[in-house]
Amino acid sequence: MLKSYYTIKGYGEHEITIQKSRFIAYVDRVTTEEEAQAFIERIKKQHWNANHNCSAYMIGERDQIQKANDDGEPSGTAGVPILEVLKKRQLKDTVVVITRYFGGIKLGAGGLIRAYSSSTSEGLNETGIVERKLMQVYKTSIDYTQLGKVENELRGSVFPIKEIHYLEKVTVETYVNSGDEALFEEKMTNLTSGQCTFEKGEEVYLEVDV
Repeated sequence: MLKSYYTIKGYGEHEITIQKSRFIAYVDRVTTEEEAQAFIERIKKQHWNANHNCSAYMIGERDQIQKANDDGEPSGTAGVPILEVLKKRQLKDTVVVITRYFGGIKLGAGGLIRAYSSSTSEGLNETGIVERKLMQVYKTSIDYTQLGKVENELRGSVFPIKEIHYLEKVTVETYVNSGDEALFEEKMTNLTSGQCTFEKGEEVYLEVDV
């Protein structure tokens, strides 16, 4: 598993007009090629009367699945520019479809490349980018008398609280960056004067807005 990577926040759409042509960007997060293809087909059905529904996607930890489709635009002027924006932004597990309604003015190869690149970039910006960081969940059991101090300290630290369980003792679940486990244990031990116990939970991805 990657320690961290960038991807799209979720589903989004954004429209711009260039030389009277409408360019509508649709973006979403996908984890398989089948999901990407299904998303593209859904947009194509939605805009069956558009001149073009150009697309690209990049999937996998090592970007092992990369596809681009010009959908009738001159070769290399639509799908590839969309894919290049995804590469430049280092976005994984992301699919983009740009729907174009022709406005009567030809843009030329350079104009098309700029138009599809701009539409993709603005669509991504509108939707939002997140960094997914691999975290170790720590379960720290403490006495109720220590909760206020511990919670206040963690709220302003680099160890976000995931959840607090109020049982016989209080169990605080905390996200800890991979590699910071010893630092976290030392911090909690000092905070509680050694009156705490640790249990490692699962490894999960925490999403942080970029």
